[in-house]
Amino acid sequence: MPTLERHDEVLVLDLGDGENRFHPDWIASVNAALDEAEQVQGPRALVTAATGKFYSNGLDLDWLMANADHHEGYVADVHHLFARMLALPMPTVAALQGHTFAAGAMFSLAHDLRVMRADRGFWCLPEADINIPFTPGMSALIQARLAPQTAHEAMLTARRYGGNDAEAAGIVDRAVSEQDVRPTAVELARSLAAKDAATMGTIKSRMYAPVLDVLRDEDAPLG
Repeated sequence: MPTLERHDEVLVLDLGDGENRFHPDWIASVNAALDEAEQVQGPRALVTAATGKFYSNGLDLDWLMANADHHEGYVADVHHLFARMLALPMPTVAALQGHTFAAGAMFSLAHDLRVMRADRGFWCLPEADINIPFTPGMSALIQARLAPQTAHEAMLTARRYGGNDAEAAGIVDRAVSEQDVRPTAVELARSLAAKDAATMGTIKSRMYAPVLDVLRDEDAPLG
């Protein structure tokens, strides 16, 4: 399960060492870690990372199929997590050491910056191949954080981007060696940690107000 560690002004939220799918318990643990991060006083920045083959493999479809009656609440919880990360009042950097798929890829886009392993692992929005349309909130998030042509290609072709291709497309900010992913993310976060939290939160909330409105809309269509 996700765990939070502090390294001076940088908080590192390790999402886990499995597929890190969005099980309700996993979502609750991430939210609890973000609660803790927001209580930290003084300079601060957040890095999310993982251990193993995956950064995150997206929605927990097995849980969702077994709990179809909770579909609306589940998707709302996922949307709220995206919105929370997008507007979090501190700099955020995603350290993508492994596969980053579907909702995991969207979660990475909700961060301010992304660092990805160059030699192995893919960033991918596979929804067009698995017949799951993006929700309005998901579409809004992706299109707000990617250049139009990149969003079009990623959403409609389900292309798998390696680290170097993802950097060239502007999906990630840095593509580095495996051993440099987390250290690079931490240093990027540290370089921004002195930014005033209230100012950061206000800038993000205003910059992404239309996206946040859709993600937080309990009555928005879910498919």
